[in-house]
Parts: sequence; C-alpha cells; structure tokens
Amino acid sequence: MASVVKINVLTVPAEQREVLEKRFAARAGSVENSDGFEWFELLRPLEGTDQYLVYTRWRSEADFEAWMAGSMRGAHRPAEGAQGGQGGEQPKPAATGSTLWSFEVVQSAGARQSDAG
Repeated sequence: MASVVKINVLTVPAEQREVLEKRFAARAGSVENSDGFEWFELLRPLEGTDQYLVYTRWRSEADFEAWMAGSMRGAHRPAEGAQGGQGGEQPKPAATGSTLWSFEVVQSAGARQSDAG
C-alpha cells in the first residue's frame, strides 16, 4: 500500500507569518506520535506567493482520517497560556485561507549515502 501525502495550503499575510510559525513551533510533537504518521514539514514561501505549505505523509488515508477525527482537534486548540483576545477568546487564525491537497506516493527517493567516511 502506498503512503498518502496531505498538503495544507495556507494563505498567510506577511504580518502574520511570525505568528503562524510560532504556533507551529509550539505544537512540535503533537502529530509525530500519531499512528501511521510518517513525515511533517512546514514550508515557508521565499518569493512570489503568500502561501505556506504544511506537508504531512501518512501510511494510509485511514491513518490520516483517524488523526483528523481524534488528536488533530487537540493539536489545533490554543496552547495552554496562549495569548488570546479579551475574556479568553481564542486567538485569530494566522491564515486567511486554507486548501487541502491529497496525493498518493507513486515514487520517492532519498539522498545517496556517501562512500567517504
């Protein structure tokens, strides 16, 4: 069975980039222990776009769906002590838009190991 890749495309205004990155850093480890989780990367745009890519790879679609139904909800709650608005309101989302792309891994390759040592 081939792995599946989920890429969440987040539109993030320039003034919210630091906020988004800090929120992801605060959640470090929240997905890594999920059954079927294989890989995560947060990709910052360098030029020509305001879209961040949140790349995750999963053993199967069922593993991703289980994470979405369960522990993902906890991972997307504000961290304890996170700064919210007046009266304990949740902080405003850093992204102004979000689209989820889904792919099946057909081929993959890693870096070759050097013989020098």
